[in-house]
Amino acid sequence: MTETHDTLAAVFREETGHLTAALVRILGDFDIAEEIVQDALLAALEHWPLEGIPERPGAWLMTVARRRALNQLSRDARYRAKLEQLEQPSNHEQDDRLRLMFTCCHPTLARAAQIGLTLRAVCGFTTGEIAHAFLVPEATVAQRLVRARRKIVAAHIPYRIPTDEELDERLGEVLAVLYLMFTEGYMASSGAAPARRDLAEDAAWLAALLVQLLPGEPEPLGLLALMRLQLARSAARFSSSGEMILLAEQDRTRWDRVRIAQAVQLIEQAATYGRPGPYQLEAAIAACHAEAESWAATDWPQIVILYDMLLRLRPTAVVRLNRAVALKQIAGPEAALAEVNALAQELDNYHLFHAIRGELLLELSQREQARAAALRALGLTQNRAEQSLLTRRLLEW
Repeated sequence: MTETHDTLAAVFREETGHLTAALVRILGDFDIAEEIVQDALLAALEHWPLEGIPERPGAWLMTVARRRALNQLSRDARYRAKLEQLEQPSNHEQDDRLRLMFTCCHPTLARAAQIGLTLRAVCGFTTGEIAHAFLVPEATVAQRLVRARRKIVAAHIPYRIPTDEELDERLGEVLAVLYLMFTEGYMASSGAAPARRDLAEDAAWLAALLVQLLPGEPEPLGLLALMRLQLARSAARFSSSGEMILLAEQDRTRWDRVRIAQAVQLIEQAATYGRPGPYQLEAAIAACHAEAESWAATDWPQIVILYDMLLRLRPTAVVRLNRAVALKQIAGPEAALAEVNALAQELDNYHLFHAIRGELLLELSQREQARAAALRALGLTQNRAEQSLLTRRLLEW
């Protein structure tokens, strides 16, 4: 039953964005489109467990959604032209989801609401997955989504790619959504599989589409480079049994060197614009890891410098945590632990904070505290590969 649920959830997530985007484009009404999408998903929940998932689930959902929309729109003569569009297959799938992303990221919405709504409507994330990404309670996310939907309808927010003048205030949110989408695929927050390569590849495809749409913007190039660098390591991240393999222990001969070279070219291309940004810096950090012949040969001083630059642009607790990991390689575990401990209040509900802290404590021979930190991390993650890794550590410690 769990496996069936996970399969349905994966299909729903993949198809929700396409379906919502197509309906918003045709109907011009976000609220109605999302209501129809939810009706179609409920119909699938009723039929698919009994009849099996259809060969073309997207077409099945669109047929149901089209029927629901036709029933609703047939009551209003003003929608006659839209009825004709619904009766024809869509030719706009390539950029529908990007257009919907920009709609959800309208500046009249709060930033957290922009990202949350886009993840829900475009990428098919559950409310729980969005809450996990934001490190906030699920109820908080649910309230944000309700308010955001109402505001889109009330403000008559247009469904289109923004003009050049509007782009600066919208692009950052779209990039954040794509990165969160990629991160969820690269390391799933829940479900049977530790990663969802399809979701990560889909995010990279959308990022590449954004690069084509905005050829003069360096940050989409940086984000695409970061994604490709991470995907280049995919074959070495898990064992044949699904166990997680940490970066220091990965077989680097299995890394995709062609993809790494392509990503480095994107970083160099972005640098020619002379406008460094957070995604370019994160990509540069990833490139330092990807180009190193071994963990020991990694240019840690350069990585710490890049993190210092990143902190000036994105002064978040997670960035400081990652910098502390790099700092350990230069200044030792005691200095790193001091940096990590300073983040305790902000990152108490973040499993990687406790996992990293546990490793540092163990290096300093504080075994009981290390075990307590690992136990706390274990209780905060639902990713099966991470759970397995933390369990192994507890047995070894």
